[in-house]
Amino acid sequence: MSKIVKNYTKILRTIESLNISVDIKKAGRKPKMTDFQVVALSLTAEYMSLDSENLLFQMIPRDSITNLLERSQFNKRRRKLFSLTERIRTALSHSFLEFEDYFVVDSMPLEICKMARHKRAKICKETFETAPEKGYCASQNIWFYGYKLHGICSMTGVFGPIEITKANVHDIAYLKEVKSQLTDIVLLGDRGYISNQQQLDLFESVNIRLETPMRSNQKNYKKQAFVFRKTRKRIETLFSQLCDQFMIRRNYAKSFDGFKTRILAKITALTSIQYINKFVYQRNINNIKIQIT
Repeated sequence: MSKIVKNYTKILRTIESLNISVDIKKAGRKPKMTDFQVVALSLTAEYMSLDSENLLFQMIPRDSITNLLERSQFNKRRRKLFSLTERIRTALSHSFLEFEDYFVVDSMPLEICKMARHKRAKICKETFETAPEKGYCASQNIWFYGYKLHGICSMTGVFGPIEITKANVHDIAYLKEVKSQLTDIVLLGDRGYISNQQQLDLFESVNIRLETPMRSNQKNYKKQAFVFRKTRKRIETLFSQLCDQFMIRRNYAKSFDGFKTRILAKITALTSIQYINKFVYQRNINNIKIQIT
C-alpha cells in the first residue's frame, strides 16, 4: 500500500470518529466517494505538500482507492464540501481549546499575484464583495495584492477561529468578529491591535482582556512581560509552518470559492495532524512533519 493511501486511510478514520453529521442527500445516483472520503483525500494531499491535483492523481497507484473520483469531479465536490471541512476543523480544534484561557491573534498576507500584475489579473474577481484588494503588511514592509488570513491560536499552537478578509481590512476590524466566537479569555496581539476603544468594548461585552505591547512613544510606556512576548511567537511559528510544509502562499485557484477551499483545507490538515499526534500517538502535537502511519 502506498504512503498516500496509508495517510488517507488514517485521516479518514480520524475524521469519521468525530461523529459529525452530514447533509442528507437528495434522491438520485449515489456518489462514488462519500463526503468524508473526499475531505480526507483533500487533507491528505495538503499534509503531503501535494497542492496540485494533477500531481496527486498521478501519484495514487491504480486501483488502490477503488471508488476514486475523476479529478474534475473531485475538485467540484471538494469546493461544495467547504462547510463540512469547516465543521471538521472546528470539532478537531475544540478537543484542544475547551479549557484554554490564553490565545494569540495575528494576521498574514495571502497574495494571489505579484503587484506588477494586479491591474490585469482576473483571479477571484467574480463579484465585488469577494474581489481581492491591495494591502500593506507592516511586519514584512511590503505592499501585496490579495487577501488577509486572520487567525487566533492557543498557547499550544492550535488554531481556533479564522477568517479571510480583503487585504485592505485593518487588523482591528477583525476584533469585532471575535466577540461572537470567544468569551472570558486573555487575547494577546501585536502593536497592530492597539485600540483603547476595542479593548474596552471587548472587555465590557464578552470579558476578553486584550493585551498588546505599548508603542515606545506612548505615555507611561511599560515594556510587555516576557512571557507574553514569547507566547505571541507561537502564532508566527504556525504561519511559518503553513508557508513551508503546506505552501499556503502558492495559489492555483481561479475563483474565490476555490481559493478559500484550498486555504481552509491546509489549516484543517494542520489541525488534523496535531489531533492525531496527541490523541492517537500521545506525542508533541507540533511535530507536523512526522509520519502518521
